[in-house]
Amino acid sequence: MFRFQKSYFFLFLLLFITEVIIAVFVHDSFIRPYVGDFLVVILIYCFVKAWIDAPVKTTAVAVLLFAYTIEVLQYCNLVKYLGLEHSRLANIIIGNSFAWSDMIAYTLGILLVVLLERRNRIATPSSNSSPG
Repeated sequence: MFRFQKSYFFLFLLLFITEVIIAVFVHDSFIRPYVGDFLVVILIYCFVKAWIDAPVKTTAVAVLLFAYTIEVLQYCNLVKYLGLEHSRLANIIIGNSFAWSDMIAYTLGILLVVLLERRNRIATPSSNSSPG
């Protein structure tokens, strides 16, 4: 179940750096709100897969449900409820406003993950299969 996978961890680090750059330096109306949300589920997926050897669909659904849960908690004003409304870090990590567009971005991000994983699985057959 637990197995460190360098490739997923490297992707996680790359996506984490990208997300930090977006959060700190990008203040537009497309990349920060949409691309950032699209990438964050891929980042979480890569982090989980770096440590846990679980099926793609199970991991993808779990990450998507986690993202949806965070978004619903934003709708419920979790940051304010926790008394962290003045914390810039809490507002960046947890968020403070619900948006259906975020749910769509999360869904599209996970769909990309599933498609890429499926393509990768087809391109690199398992070692148990016999050639030709």
